[in-house]
Amino acid sequence: MSTARSLESTIDLTAENIGGIDETSVRLHPGVNVLTGRNATNRTSFLQAIMAALGSEQSSLKGDADRGAVELTFGDDEYTRSLFRQNGGVSFDGDPYLEDPELADLFAFLLESNEARRAVGRGDDLREIIMRPIDTDEIEAEISALETEKRELDDRIAELERLEEELPDLESERVSIDEEIDRLTARIGELETELEEHEINVDESRTRKDELETAFEQLRDARKELESVEYDLETERESLAELEREREELEETIDEQTADDTESPDQLDGRISELRERKRSLDSKLTELQNVIQFNENRLSGDGVALEGELGAPADSAELTDQLVETSDEIVCWTCGSSVERDRIESTLERLQSLHQQTLAERNDVQDTIDELATRKATIQENAQRRSRLERKLSSIEDEIELRDEQIDSLVDERDRLRERVERLESEAESFEDTDYSDVLETHRELNRVELELEERRSDRERVEGRIEELETAVDERADLSERRAELEQELTELRTRVERIESDAIDAFNDHMESILGVLEYANIDRIWIERRETNVREGRSTVSKTAFDLHVVRTTDDGATYEDTIGHLSESEREVTGLVFALAGYLVHNVYEVVPFMLLDSLEAIDSDRIASVVEYFEEYVDCLVVALLPEDAEPLPESHHYVTEI
Repeated sequence: MSTARSLESTIDLTAENIGGIDETSVRLHPGVNVLTGRNATNRTSFLQAIMAALGSEQSSLKGDADRGAVELTFGDDEYTRSLFRQNGGVSFDGDPYLEDPELADLFAFLLESNEARRAVGRGDDLREIIMRPIDTDEIEAEISALETEKRELDDRIAELERLEEELPDLESERVSIDEEIDRLTARIGELETELEEHEINVDESRTRKDELETAFEQLRDARKELESVEYDLETERESLAELEREREELEETIDEQTADDTESPDQLDGRISELRERKRSLDSKLTELQNVIQFNENRLSGDGVALEGELGAPADSAELTDQLVETSDEIVCWTCGSSVERDRIESTLERLQSLHQQTLAERNDVQDTIDELATRKATIQENAQRRSRLERKLSSIEDEIELRDEQIDSLVDERDRLRERVERLESEAESFEDTDYSDVLETHRELNRVELELEERRSDRERVEGRIEELETAVDERADLSERRAELEQELTELRTRVERIESDAIDAFNDHMESILGVLEYANIDRIWIERRETNVREGRSTVSKTAFDLHVVRTTDDGATYEDTIGHLSESEREVTGLVFALAGYLVHNVYEVVPFMLLDSLEAIDSDRIASVVEYFEEYVDCLVVALLPEDAEPLPESHHYVTEI
């Protein structure tokens, strides 16, 4: 999407074979530009030329031409567009101002057939028109991705919170272990002192002493090794039990998810593709209907393309213009060239407009179904991805369980071997027990036991210290994750309320501007025209969903001062035109169209009296860099002379 440039210089436009124009070159200025002239003087065609240069495809070729061109220049930039007939229609090429003209077509190019402008009189879905430029599919996809990330963060934060709850118990355990280490260290000192006293008081041979010390050293090492293996074995068994529990939970979760998914993404893709093809077909049909309706409305109003031979005169004769203006009962059919009654064309036009409404409703229903299926598909795909992750994790756990089983078998064998060795060494140590050495032997045994217990307590302390450091690191991570989660909450809130905010802004803009402009135009006995936002429940397939509707209200005042609510159908043609223009202005402001294109085009204001036209132009001028309005000479008279006037095209 382009970004609008502020207009500070003149705007030059040349056009060839656009609408009813053979060739023209016109200069416009920032501010208000008034195209004055009678009907059938190519004012609408000139507006179509501007639209084509800006990027719209709602422009037509001259009836007797195969190619047309338009060039728009302001400042140092030049924008070009070419039109040519292809496959029974009109195609476009070139370098226009806008890459995507949707916003401008809806809310800036306010010709008679403009959909936003006509919405009020036709009873169209006002909300659908305002919200059409919003890509709700993209918003829903972004919401789904953020919700997935938030769920993963919630799981991780919950896990870290559980870990943090371990810290007080671990710190208490560390203090207890430190006290036990101090006690064991003191006890070892006492036993070593006791052994030294035995060595002083017992006169033994050096050989016997060495044998005694060696026996106890071997026994102590063997017991230490046995304790270590038994500890490892117990740890492995606890880990195995935890893995088996986790495997069971994963299998249950996978079974539940598999049972829940009864549709495949491929099936939904096929249905979505069919519906999108149907929507494209309906969009194409809507465009064709809109073009035909616009063309016929232009024919009835006397503006637009003139056909050679129409009303018995050449297309370029001055008499044709007079006949188009004066004739009221008959008009030349643009398809066959014969004269037909005007009311027959009007009747056909009403049927076309009714078909347009039916097609639009069908297109909206198709879009709603596409949205529902896309949401279901995203949910199924998310479940499939999660199930795939769980299955990979399950496979990894099963591999680890197999490895743990092997390690446990190996540790059991090692434990049995060490038990046999300890029993053998204890038997050897007992051989030293006699009257002379029984006290020494008992002291060595006690010292050996206390030293082993001390090493276990130190190992426990290292384990607890490592776990505390791990949890403290996790606590720091939780702070970062909580910060990211808060950001996600804000982003989700912004996305979820974006549509509602645009709806509310559109209603506020319409209601405020409608109140202001009614105050300026002073329509008799109209107290207020306003839009109300309403939630309604509708059926979508087998489910009921909440939808938003825009209700347009008209409040009138009687001669005796009583107020009552009227219907849109009772508005005068002038009142409907003004209401439609204000609705288009609301869309223009809510979607910041002024940041996209610096032009607004107005046409077919004849239903509004000239003084009120001047007020409407003055009101709209405030919001647009360059306002181009097509008026009959008598309607242009109340406008100030300071505006730029174009009298020949």
